[in-house]
Amino acid sequence: MTAYLIADIKVTDPSWIPAYAEKVHDIVHRHGGRYLARSGNVSTMEGVPQDVSLIALIAFPSAAAAHAFAADPHYAPFATARRNGSTSRLQLIDDTDLAGTIDYLPRA
Repeated sequence: MTAYLIADIKVTDPSWIPAYAEKVHDIVHRHGGRYLARSGNVSTMEGVPQDVSLIALIAFPSAAAAHAFAADPHYAPFATARRNGSTSRLQLIDDTDLAGTIDYLPRA
């Protein structure tokens, strides 16, 4: 079951970004992940805007693959740099439909 990692990040020190942007996508790919977006073009259509600099959306083949990426020792120094240079939130959702009314999504 596909799992989506949603990272919303408020950059507080941009020094970590070049190395992260250059190397982390390779680690993501090793775990079967694929970036769907990694953008600073964030606008709020409804509700209270979040104070973020960028949002990344990554699809993994499973929640286990996403967790394996996050626990990968090659990712650890990049995760530490991101945590030290930002306020970050990583969320994981699956591809189910809680209401069960969308026929192309598995029912939750």
